Amino acid sequence: MISNVSRRSEIKADDSKSLKTGAVATKRRALGDITNAFADGAKEDVTSKKPQFNQGASNNQVEAIQENMDQAQVEDSRVYMNRMCDDVDARDVDNPLLVTCYVNDMYDHFNALEKEFRVSATYMSKQDYVNEKMRTILVDWLVEVHLKFKLVPESLYMTVYIIDRYLQNKQVRRSKLQLVGVAALLVSAKYEEIYPPELRDLVYITDRAYNKQEILEMESDIVNTLEYKFTVPTIHSFLCRYLKAAHADRTMVQLACYLTERTLQEYSMLQFLPSTIAASAVLVARKTLKRHSWSPTLVKYTNYDECDLVDCVDEMSITINNSASQQQAVYRKYSSSKFGAVARMDLIF
Repeated sequence: MISNVSRRSEIKADDSKSLKTGAVATKRRALGDITNAFADGAKEDVTSKKPQFNQGASNNQVEAIQENMDQAQVEDSRVYMNRMCDDVDARDVDNPLLVTCYVNDMYDHFNALEKEFRVSATYMSKQDYVNEKMRTILVDWLVEVHLKFKLVPESLYMTVYIIDRYLQNKQVRRSKLQLVGVAALLVSAKYEEIYPPELRDLVYITDRAYNKQEILEMESDIVNTLEYKFTVPTIHSFLCRYLKAAHADRTMVQLACYLTERTLQEYSMLQFLPSTIAASAVLVARKTLKRHSWSPTLVKYTNYDECDLVDCVDEMSITINNSASQQQAVYRKYSSSKFGAVARMDLIF
């Protein structure tokens, strides 16, 4: 047997031999010099971890393997995104009015419907008697009427949507454009309100330019032209959902509503889907209020990344900052203290 003394002597001799040969030239830093090396001293290349395919594999097999890998990466990213997101419906599970079991399916359906019933952004070129400016004036007037009657927000968005769909399908003379607006307001109010305005009130607000019979006849023409299809999502439908996903406070809600109502007057905004406009309004509202512009939760519930909204935000900036516009009904409405005077804020696009 080898004694402990002789064993220690051998270890010291080996250490001194290593120092002489330069094998351990410096003191090891903690974790700094630790590497995974092969037996022959060569280091493994960890930077080039690529899938290896058999040489006999066909192109179809290789493509299938790559597709599966890409799909796996997508699934991993979805899992990660879901972990990063808030469940905005969790606190409302016990409220049957908010139908949290179905709300996500509902908005998937809305996303399909908004494309199916999308209004053409060029329909005005087919109108011989009215133009974009006349539409802007009409919507500006309807904003004041809507406020006067104290109708719910949904009625205003539905009214403008009905006007655009009707003008897309029918030629309208200039003298009848206001009649179309009043009849569209009546239809949307019957759809959205508990107590819609009475016919005599609508006659009064038009300064008796039209009588009750004319309004009813136009209402009938509108519903027949649009085939009674009014259960469609508007900007407001998406805005409510996106504001919930944004954890919006009162000021953010008012500011986003100001932005979307302001875009109702602009014919140029028809090039964007209602969901895109709603998401862009939330984005601008968050930036203006010094909040982080976008979040994983908003990506999940809007299906938009921030880069997808750039064009809409740019167009929104141009229209809202147009100081030459004479239509100021929305600006006056949201300049009042009742709506937080949000129209007077310096917007950040």
